[in-house]
Formats: sequence, C-alpha cells, structure tokens
Amino acid sequence: MKDPMRFIRKAIITKLGTISLSGQPVQVTNRVSRSFSAPYIWVYSVATNEIDSNQQSFTTEVITRIEIVTKFQGDSGGDLDANILVNTCLTLLRTRSSGFFDLSSDNFKVYGCVNEGVSYSQEDTDGGTYFKGVIELSNRVEQLS
Repeated sequence: MKDPMRFIRKAIITKLGTISLSGQPVQVTNRVSRSFSAPYIWVYSVATNEIDSNQQSFTTEVITRIEIVTKFQGDSGGDLDANILVNTCLTLLRTRSSGFFDLSSDNFKVYGCVNEGVSYSQEDTDGGTYFKGVIELSNRVEQLS
C-alpha cells in the first residue's frame, strides 16, 4: 500500500492557489512561516486510514485540514473574511460525482470527497485579533498500481 497524502495535499494547494480576497491574492501554503501576514491558507496532513480492504486493491481515506487565518487590529474587523474564504475553499474543493482530483499520473484514483466539518475560532493577541476557519476534508482514494 502506498500513501497518497502528499498528492492530495498538493492538489488542494494547486486548486486553492488562485484565491483572492477583496482583489488581493491569498497565500496558500503547507508550511506557515513567521514572515506570513494574514490572510493566508494553511493546508496540512492529518491522517491516512486504510479502508475497504480486499484482495484486489488498496483504498484509503485521506484527511486533510485547510486552515484559513485572517487578522484585524483592534475592532477593525470580524470573522466575515474567514467566512468568505471558507466558502470559497469549499466551493473549489467539495465536489459530488465529478471534479475529483486527478491523481492518475501518480497511480491513484480519487472517488469521493466529504466535508467532515468546519470549525471557527477567534484569538485576541497584542498583535491583533485572529479569526480562523478550519475545514476538515476527507478524500477516498484507490491505489491503481
């Protein structure tokens, strides 16, 4: 069995790479640096679980988190920007029967995508107020060879 996690993460980052907010591009990354300024989107791996074991194929559930981070000074903003970015991400990533990630060149087939939930949080710091939206996305992936 092979692990498709890195291919799913790369596909998510590629799909979200064109997101903008109020006409400004939003950085999408798999590693957050101290030099980043909000808003940004952080995509990271959570788990790969083997499911549907049989003699013919390996099938896995790949769970990835997409964390949207926005920031405001004082009372100058709220969670609306985080809501907008979560909506945009879900519109691009969550599909039903078509539009799944094409990982055929990596010998995998994605056949399912489920939004396992979205959570929101707020954190007040001396540097400002952070509003976060976290999407947990599950993809069902079959190994082709």
